[in-house]
Amino acid sequence: MRKYDSFSREHAGADPILSFLRRLRLDWLLHHFPPRLVQSLYVFVNGFITIGLLALLALVSRNPFVFPSLGPTAYLLFFSPLAKTCSPRNTIFGHAIGIICGYAAFVLTGAGALPFGLHPGVFWPRILAAALSLSATGAFMVLLEVSHPPAGATTLIISLGIISKPGELVIIEVAVFLLVAQALVINRLAGLPYPLWSAAASIKPVNGGTE
Repeated sequence: MRKYDSFSREHAGADPILSFLRRLRLDWLLHHFPPRLVQSLYVFVNGFITIGLLALLALVSRNPFVFPSLGPTAYLLFFSPLAKTCSPRNTIFGHAIGIICGYAAFVLTGAGALPFGLHPGVFWPRILAAALSLSATGAFMVLLEVSHPPAGATTLIISLGIISKPGELVIIEVAVFLLVAQALVINRLAGLPYPLWSAAASIKPVNGGTE
């Protein structure tokens, strides 16, 4: 009981798990289980649902609706949804910047001359493409104030030729849109002021809490 009361006071109005449990009248779980365990289960369930749905869509459509950098994005959207880097604006634009920079580096350096994984030794165009794409992605995210760290993985996936067809790049951005839409629904159901677009203009105190 003491752990629950302490957790409730510390996170009232700001923690997505506590807010979600209260809305579903399941906050009694915190009376019986450690708060960290409940938090981890919350992230587990939402990550499983969102990525599972996108994986199913990938299987049915035979398109890359699931890719490595989507994992850390999903984690951030459910573990720290009110952070500026997790807003729809930063998530969508961040990955878009990664896609553009990754493909530009892939084309300009000639990294696509050989299929990914087939070169037996050091392939300098691919090394240059990786360095160029990541540095450009970071620079543009800073310049445009749309920081979203998982976009750094997106740009490498493309510049290294793992996913490089123009049509597949569109699918990547569509997958990001779909993940953000799922996060918006789930976080709003949890009673959180997850922003429709920009975090700075949307976050307000919840249930009497403070920012």
